[in-house]
Amino acid sequence: MPPLDVLAQRIQAVALELPFARPVGRVSALSPSAIAVEGLSRWLTLGALVQIDNGPQRQMAEVIRLDRHLAYCKPYRAEIDFGLGAPAYPCGLPAVYPHLSWKGRVIDALARPIDGGEPIRRGDVKIGLASTPPRAMARQIVTKGIVTGVRVIDAFTPLCLGQRIGVFAGSGVGKSTMLSMLAQSQAFDVLVIALVGERGREVREFIDHTLGRAAGKAVTVVSTGDESPMMRRMAPLLATSLAEFFRDAGQNVLLIMDSVTRYAHACREVALSAGEPPVARGYPPSVFSHLPQLLERAGPGGEGQGTITGIYSVLVDGDDHNDPVADAVRGTLDGHIVLNRGIAEQGRYPAVDVLASLSRLAARVWSPEQVKAVTEMKRLIARFEETRDLRAMGGYVAGADGELDQALEVVPKLYQALSQSLGGPASVNAFGEIAAALSGQ
Repeated sequence: MPPLDVLAQRIQAVALELPFARPVGRVSALSPSAIAVEGLSRWLTLGALVQIDNGPQRQMAEVIRLDRHLAYCKPYRAEIDFGLGAPAYPCGLPAVYPHLSWKGRVIDALARPIDGGEPIRRGDVKIGLASTPPRAMARQIVTKGIVTGVRVIDAFTPLCLGQRIGVFAGSGVGKSTMLSMLAQSQAFDVLVIALVGERGREVREFIDHTLGRAAGKAVTVVSTGDESPMMRRMAPLLATSLAEFFRDAGQNVLLIMDSVTRYAHACREVALSAGEPPVARGYPPSVFSHLPQLLERAGPGGEGQGTITGIYSVLVDGDDHNDPVADAVRGTLDGHIVLNRGIAEQGRYPAVDVLASLSRLAARVWSPEQVKAVTEMKRLIARFEETRDLRAMGGYVAGADGELDQALEVVPKLYQALSQSLGGPASVNAFGEIAAALSGQ
């Protein structure tokens, strides 16, 4: 016979599934930051869901802090339409029941369809939204390179199946356009896209015009900027759980998240509501534990499983690439693509700073000849850029420096070869196309 504590846990779990047997609490305090519920503390854990009733209306909230007598919850809806004394019921931990038929659908952070289509099909497997990544020694080794179709990426920061890379940029530098171009890659079986804190008008444009033919194999999770921080925090967790579901089914998944910074902002709001003190530019300590927990869930799966290739955009506040969130994300990922405002102002897109960008797995993709070619191109670009002011002032005479003369001849052609628009043809052979442009073909 099981011990009494095990029996008690089983009885409690069954009770939470029975509406007529569920314990009932009451809302005892309301504030813009959190709701206090009394009478449920012994039935709840951090992160559990609480249903608050207001007549026929029901609102879900999540436990963000627990005291002996009070549970502090934050609702998923921004509007609070109930008052003191409203009944509250425990509902267990957040979970989702995904299905392969979700491809091509647009859902919100609570897995509800928002594309006007039929109700989404409920799968047979229950998946928690805070799952742990595969064990380090159980993961496959990342070895296979992919063609993204973006020439500057395939040449200077090549990607592999199962790699995680960040796109770092300030506002208005072309970050979302870069992600849109990467979403067109044909190397993946399914796309999972999380649009976190986006402008509402851009969502339809992204799905209808940017994804195009790829929309049929994409699951898009949307939480716009006007939604509550709980929804903006939940959207990346749901998207990552869906990517894990498709990965475990043996598919190669491209997970695009725009942006991790807005996820961190939402985590900050929730943590401050729970009473955490800010420690780094207003960010509480828990934010810097949530980030690696989220990012480490992407990557290669175990033997017989697929992969999750993660591309995460990072909005650097004030173009400060040493922002705490940017610094934490950069140290966790397998590389970073830096978009430079100065390059964008020159009209060169994608505005990738090839000298500041890095792929930690590039050596597994490049051949020895390509390594030499990239090293030589970076050397010429560095020489070209470091003498830009000198040449603008007329301080250089042609023929005085052979290496600089070579850079002046090659780099403008190289910049033109690397330019690429969202609607233009995708790159097939980046090095071949660059070589053809430099030779004048």
